[in-house]
Amino acid sequence: MQMKFMRLAVKEALFGVIHEHGGPFGAVIVKKNKVIARAHNTVLKDNDATCHAEVNVVRKASKKLKTFDLKGCEIYTTCEPCPMCFSAMHWANIKRVYYGATLADAKKAGFNELDISAKEMKMYGKSKVELKEKVLCEECLIPFGVFKKRKGKKY
Repeated sequence: MQMKFMRLAVKEALFGVIHEHGGPFGAVIVKKNKVIARAHNTVLKDNDATCHAEVNVVRKASKKLKTFDLKGCEIYTTCEPCPMCFSAMHWANIKRVYYGATLADAKKAGFNELDISAKEMKMYGKSKVELKEKVLCEECLIPFGVFKKRKGKKY
């Protein structure tokens, strides 16, 4: 099931890149093996620096479930969460985060990433969010390649 959900996140990321909504990032929130919400990065579309895929999907899942508390939910995201996104997941009580590409991959692609990993955020913040890294990493890098070919705007 993990591979299926991560592939949905990759599909979301590709949709966003193709439609020039933002960077090559997608995310899916799942609860009890059921997709609750899907989202991609819309920083460029919405002219809003906070519209990362993970923040967007937390907002959608919260709205759908009518609660800010996403206890029991898991998130599948194509890239390691930045500090803003990790914090949103922590505050929403996301149980587990599966991610493919790393912040180093995003930085290498030209994105303005902070030099603090999700592992460091978890450790310094004493967060209970579980991290599962490099899930389908090669597939998660595909949207980065498409973004590069389309000469997408980096931020």
